[in-house]
Amino acid sequence: MSSWVSDTVVYGERDERAFLDRLTELNELHFRGCPAYASILGKVPRISSVEEAPFLHVGLFKRLRLITKGEGIVHGRIVRSSSTSGVASEITLDEESSRLQSLSSLRILEDFVGRETRPLLVLDGVASLRSREGLSARVLAAMSLKPFATEIFFVLKDASDAASLNEEQIRCALKQPGPLLVYGISWALWMAWANRTMPADIESDLRTRTITFVHSGGWKKLENARVDRADFERVLLTRAAPGSKVVDYYGLVEQVGMVYPMCEFGARHVPAWGDVLVRDPWTLAALPEGDGQLQLINTISRGAPYHNILTEDIGRLIPGPCPCGRRGRRFELIGRMPKAELRGCANV
Repeated sequence: MSSWVSDTVVYGERDERAFLDRLTELNELHFRGCPAYASILGKVPRISSVEEAPFLHVGLFKRLRLITKGEGIVHGRIVRSSSTSGVASEITLDEESSRLQSLSSLRILEDFVGRETRPLLVLDGVASLRSREGLSARVLAAMSLKPFATEIFFVLKDASDAASLNEEQIRCALKQPGPLLVYGISWALWMAWANRTMPADIESDLRTRTITFVHSGGWKKLENARVDRADFERVLLTRAAPGSKVVDYYGLVEQVGMVYPMCEFGARHVPAWGDVLVRDPWTLAALPEGDGQLQLINTISRGAPYHNILTEDIGRLIPGPCPCGRRGRRFELIGRMPKAELRGCANV
């Protein structure tokens, strides 16, 4: 399974037969090892296409803690989504899947942020790492960038307060020469960084640094503040040296390790070990074109049956090759379904 991720071209043409075999293997593994999943399915279906593979609705993970047991599966930490309703999704990770998910995130993100290591500034509080209730989706998203970091600086004093910027931590990071990597959920990156006056010494130093800003989720608050993507990126880049860039990615805590960065042509690309389908919200028929519910699929989830998820997000597939040169399936994320719970952040 490791070679499936490590040796495969991230955005190349995949072997459809091999992909279906792995998906079938996961269906059978979870059917045998997770009684709740077996009860939902009734029987293991035979699938001849990705569209036929059984999926679970994302909301189920707010109501059940699904765990798959079996030989070689060693469960570890729990990851929780953010939630405006107070009911969070809970995903139980296992050692093998965690290793594959870290490798998956690394291979996807290095294609967009480069392989160079540099100081990583995280718009979160360090106390978020020490929670006894498990990791949040926000922290997990930040930690996906750890392989690109020489050192990590948590630059909020209080994770819940975007105004609590720890300027001394920024100064510590700026003592290291060269480029910087900055991560935050979208609204925090705007409130704590882009739309904030910083001390003159920090401001002048930042303008000499090439910065890669990485953000995910949290767009609803920006829309309410009438901040669009163009303004968001423009303001961030005016406070950095030429050559800086902004990387926006989409993902769910229910699909750990699978992230979908947006390329310069507005498309989100799907790695070869995953897939994205679009379904009619009324009939659940797979749609080759037009808007519908996004279904996210991966082949690296063994500790729980979160390998095939119907989301509450709306999107559409984009046909044809992408001008950016990446191959494989690509899609556009449009927004949330009507009356769906607003996500606090979308990760990892």
